[in-house]
Amino acid sequence: MGGTHTVRLEPVGVEFEVEDGETVLNAAFRQGIALPHGCKEGQCSACKCILTDGEVDMLRYSTFALNDTERESGHILLCRAIAYSDMEVELLNYDEEVLSRSIAVRTFSGRISEISRLTHDIRGITIDLDSPIKFWAGQYVDITVTTEKGETITRSFSMANTPDQAKSLSFIIKKYPEGKFSGELDSGGIRIGADVSLTGPYGTCFRREGRTGPLILVGAGSGMSPIWSILNDHFASGESRPVYFFYGARTREDLFHLDRIAQLADRHPELEFIPVLSHASGDAGWEGERGFVHECVDARLKALGIDGEGDVYACGPPPHDRCAAAGAVHERLRKRARLL
Repeated sequence: MGGTHTVRLEPVGVEFEVEDGETVLNAAFRQGIALPHGCKEGQCSACKCILTDGEVDMLRYSTFALNDTERESGHILLCRAIAYSDMEVELLNYDEEVLSRSIAVRTFSGRISEISRLTHDIRGITIDLDSPIKFWAGQYVDITVTTEKGETITRSFSMANTPDQAKSLSFIIKKYPEGKFSGELDSGGIRIGADVSLTGPYGTCFRREGRTGPLILVGAGSGMSPIWSILNDHFASGESRPVYFFYGARTREDLFHLDRIAQLADRHPELEFIPVLSHASGDAGWEGERGFVHECVDARLKALGIDGEGDVYACGPPPHDRCAAAGAVHERLRKRARLL
């Protein structure tokens, strides 16, 4: 053992090098090869594949993501796999369009230039970078910042801005009682002017171009971040296709960006905006949909007769902020849902 090893991906025939001690997934990121992934920590199984040749060791992972029977039959998680020889794997889930539009993961330096209050528990932040980052609408980065007390925190957040804004990135972040990053935003532990580093981009979900059928966007809470990026990037592209934008929240006070959405709707008649409140029972004046957003999506798409057409991008608050929205998005469209 020593130096580097070659990894070959089948059935696509892509090869790349992995260094000693480096996970296969990180090596792919470093060389601009976008493989399916989710948590990057051995918890979600998105990067599961079959080892057909070679030897690997596995870092700690959850048996929920890879059970013992699968491991014995040669399945591995690329985010946990350390190569001990040249190796070949069979991808179980891949997208040739994603591979063709891969962007190498890099680390960027910058600083927080703005912190805003969007709702009682949603914050917006802007980070100005020293150099531009290339990404596709819908992707995310890992943000590392050191608080005023000297604690270093790293969290993953999706960009809310469009890719043409390459040196000034915006993020929509939900505040949680035990959330370190979001809590420090309110307590003053993370302030305007704080130095940050960003690593990315990550994410195999991004806006697809040149496609037909409707564009169906489902966002809720801080899950609005990648959806907002995709929505605005779609309109900036000049493409024309029906857009159904489902925006879920608990109450009217939990909604934000309504003025911006109204402006988009005025400029783009193909946009149908469907706000949904899950706790609107006491709001007699509410004119939008009532109930849970995934149920509303299901009912509306069935009523429209949309069956197996177009693209679905669904995103909710953590822990669902980079996966298909919790609940049953219209079953016949589920296979077309993009993973955020």
